Amino acid sequence: MSPSSLRYFGIGLKNGMYSVVLQFAEIFFPDDETWKSVGKRIFNIYIQGDLKETDFDIKKQTNGKSYTVIQRQYTVEVMNNFIDIHLFWAGKGTCCIPEQGFYGPSISALSVSSYGSNGEGDSGSQRNSTISRTGLVVGVVVCVAVLGFLAFAGAFVWRQKRRRLEVEMEELFTIVGRPNIFSYGEIKSATDSFSLSNILGRGGYGPVYKGKLLDGRIVAVKQLSSTSHQGKKEFMTEIATISAVQHRNLVKLHGCCIDSKTPLLVYEYLEQGSLDQAIFGKTDLNLDWRTRFEICVGIARGLAYLHEESSMRIVHRDIKASNVLLDADLNPKISDFGLARHYKDSMTHLNTGVAGTLGYLAPEYAMMGHLTEKADVF
Repeated sequence: MSPSSLRYFGIGLKNGMYSVVLQFAEIFFPDDETWKSVGKRIFNIYIQGDLKETDFDIKKQTNGKSYTVIQRQYTVEVMNNFIDIHLFWAGKGTCCIPEQGFYGPSISALSVSSYGSNGEGDSGSQRNSTISRTGLVVGVVVCVAVLGFLAFAGAFVWRQKRRRLEVEMEELFTIVGRPNIFSYGEIKSATDSFSLSNILGRGGYGPVYKGKLLDGRIVAVKQLSSTSHQGKKEFMTEIATISAVQHRNLVKLHGCCIDSKTPLLVYEYLEQGSLDQAIFGKTDLNLDWRTRFEICVGIARGLAYLHEESSMRIVHRDIKASNVLLDADLNPKISDFGLARHYKDSMTHLNTGVAGTLGYLAPEYAMMGHLTEKADVF
């Protein structure tokens, strides 16, 4: 059920004046921190769209006593054979559900009875009483049916999301060198709610944000956009690959986040950005020939480690200037392992679908799908 709104409808009522009695009670007032922070029963009361009570607080009205009934009576006019009773959270009550339980607006009973023309209760009119009760019953049944459907749909969506997260967590736990798992709240706080001022750059996969973790570490957060060519398979490949290798010329992965709408990767922050920005962008870097030579040697060392020295042989498949990052001392580090492929020592090559960036593909790989480590060197 909605934690912020509860609505009752009475249908088929005879037009005229009615007495509406609302009865509120709370079964139990816990004294834990969850209730104090998000378990409040504070709401506005509307009848026929008119505000009758502002910030109605069950606990305050009962002086904090459980099982204590509070009644409110109102006189309202029915003009279109219809009555609407609405309990609405207005910013001071429950806004979320941290765990399973009962929160938000609460009502224990209500009654609607018609008035005669002289303003007093018309107890002699059996027809009006029958219509009133019938309309109330229909309204309550409709309300319960709608709320029941919403509760079922919400529970189904929640279970599906939880099941997906459990599967993805199991996949992550099977990865060699299991990565750290960050919560979405941690990453959101680190990037100042993904502020535009923290964007380091954008690629085909999505934006990269600068962030600061609670322990003081400065990180780069790679957010995969919904239109990215990098899907779940590439996301898991990147995590598995970079978690299994460690080298001074490979970017370091701090962890990932999977409980957000889009996957997030958390890398070490490299102050000087990408190599293509250093060469072609508007920067103050002075890349003389000696510096460029050292950068090339560093990239070669990183590739040699991937191809020959690591516990598994890896072909990157997308080596280009934008996938080489520079630290404060202009040491290069290879990044973006979403397209990487593993192969065994006994294999001379892989026959696979072509992937990578046009203009950077080796001819034999681009034309025939014949993949070896030499494709990275090209």
